[in-house]
Amino acid sequence: MEKLSKSKRINYLLGQMGIFTPYDVVNHLPRRYEDLNYTKERDLKNKDRVVTIGKIVSLPRLVRARNIQIITFEFLTNQKNYFKVVAYNRQYLMKTLSMDDEFTIVGSFSKKNNEINLINIYKGSIPPSERLKAVYTLPSDYQNYLFSNLVRKSLDDIKGKVFSNIPYKYLNKYRLIDKEKALNWAHFPSNYEEIHQSHRHLKYEEALLFSIKNQLIRDSNKTLGKIKKEPIGIDLCENFINSLPFKLTEDQYKVSEEIIEDMNQSSLMYRLLQGDVGTGKTIVSFIALYANYLRGDQGALMAPTDALARQHFENAKKYFKDTKIKIALLLGSTPQSEKRRIYDDLNEGYIDIVIGTHALFTKSVNYSSLGLAIIDEQHRFGVNQRITLAGKGEHCDLLMMSATPIPRSLALTIYGDLEISTLYTFPNKHRDVKTSIVKTTDDIIFERVNEALENNKRVYVIAPLIDYREDERYSVEQLYARYVLEYGKKVGLLHGKMKNEDKLLALEKFANGETPILVSTQVIEVGIDVKNANTMIIYDANNFGLASLHQLRGRVGRDGSKSYCLLAVENLDEENKEKLAILEESEDGFKIAEQDMKLRGPGDLTGFRQSGIPSFSFLNIIDDFRIFEVARDDAKEIVKDKDNPSYKWVINKAEKSIVSKPLIKG
Repeated sequence: MEKLSKSKRINYLLGQMGIFTPYDVVNHLPRRYEDLNYTKERDLKNKDRVVTIGKIVSLPRLVRARNIQIITFEFLTNQKNYFKVVAYNRQYLMKTLSMDDEFTIVGSFSKKNNEINLINIYKGSIPPSERLKAVYTLPSDYQNYLFSNLVRKSLDDIKGKVFSNIPYKYLNKYRLIDKEKALNWAHFPSNYEEIHQSHRHLKYEEALLFSIKNQLIRDSNKTLGKIKKEPIGIDLCENFINSLPFKLTEDQYKVSEEIIEDMNQSSLMYRLLQGDVGTGKTIVSFIALYANYLRGDQGALMAPTDALARQHFENAKKYFKDTKIKIALLLGSTPQSEKRRIYDDLNEGYIDIVIGTHALFTKSVNYSSLGLAIIDEQHRFGVNQRITLAGKGEHCDLLMMSATPIPRSLALTIYGDLEISTLYTFPNKHRDVKTSIVKTTDDIIFERVNEALENNKRVYVIAPLIDYREDERYSVEQLYARYVLEYGKKVGLLHGKMKNEDKLLALEKFANGETPILVSTQVIEVGIDVKNANTMIIYDANNFGLASLHQLRGRVGRDGSKSYCLLAVENLDEENKEKLAILEESEDGFKIAEQDMKLRGPGDLTGFRQSGIPSFSFLNIIDDFRIFEVARDDAKEIVKDKDNPSYKWVINKAEKSIVSKPLIKG
């Protein structure tokens, strides 16, 4: 691979972060601020953070021990206190430290040895106006000071060209500073009040635009009507419900009523069904499809992967076997001759329910009377894909399903364009999964694997990467080789780069026990249902979000038997230990999703793309919930009076951010 020049390398790293213009640069806010205000040294306590200025009064000493370089020197502060300073793995300091110059030292105080463990060192004193330094979320090989310099240049480039999307009425009402000043203060604050005031403008503006967009979509959907049909009551679905091999939970029955009632409305349904892993969303979707069949319409169920679509298809055949419903499976990999037959049958109305992947919304697919489109794991599809499927029917209700549950009040705010139905309880008995944080070298890993194999159970082994990289994270390739060495032909392999037929074969061999250990990436997170899988080992667990880890954990213990999820980590700092401990303590998907959102700050690179929750540049959904509520109420007021000239700019901006309108073809 050709080595990139320094400037090309920086542009490449910026591109990886989605940063291409000066506006993108300034909209990438700091994740935190390093406080460089000098510490009063009189009453220092153990582990206190120290910022002090002074001079080095002894020549630095370098000691090498077990691959660690330790540098020590004596430091006399301007407050006339002596400290021993210890720095690890910073050999460059031997050339840069001078006994003639003043230095500002940032570190952690150890009372026992009167030591400062060095975090940062700066030459000279820090001016009062620069004592809050922005710290950004960046790739590991892109240094903070380089991005800070780029921010300063970008702010100069856009000077006089920055305009707020907040109408003057609300700028005045909330006494918000202007946007250009907000961006400057956000990146280069002199004090905490400037940070607060800058964030007030940027967060409210983002929440307002988001809320206006939701309100416009919601209002648009309400104007889209359906051909009036005989209403369907859930009582007409009782025969189907009673034929199921299990009893519905109260939640499932109640939510089914909500959905059917919504389908009976004259306006189109646009609803989100959310519930924790294993709460039984799929069977609720089948009840909705059955009700849709009773009113004489076709239904489509779209899944993000071939494996999940096939699983839904097999379940649908089983549950609808005593009805006259005709079901088809349509995938990208379906043979062309079979596709043509399905296209004709859908167009002629001979198929009542079609289950598939993105193949359901290709140009070749035309429905006779599509009345209900269901999107499973809705966040895995782009907005355009969801719209295109719904647009295949002129009067089509839309039901989206998500396994990342969040509190209803929060859901109503961030999914302001949707009605919400929630499943809280688990069918039959609750899963019994014990989650533990372990070292990657811990013997317990192979003890659990051996125990599972002895009991004819299945084992998932998860890695964050497919290919080996030199960043010390585990890859599927590495783990597959290691487990094959230990267990031979009992080990299977699954990842996103494999051909569809190979993926399906790997899952089939895993389910039937031919390869009871499956080494995989996160690809198994969605919908894979192997009942007797009872052990999961997730390597480099600290590289996954909490919501994703909870989703992965949901693949084991589905038969109610005692199961285990081991979160294997190499080195665990306090921040990651605290994060993973949430999974040890709780199996409540609502609580875990909420904690996940709390842990992610504005400017988070990964956002919530894998959890279905919108990603924001400035807002933290949990911490800034009050801002969301205020913005939502203001958005309703603005949209209600959208012909007001002072609102035109923000209305147009929100409309442009809606990818395609109307959301459902009328």
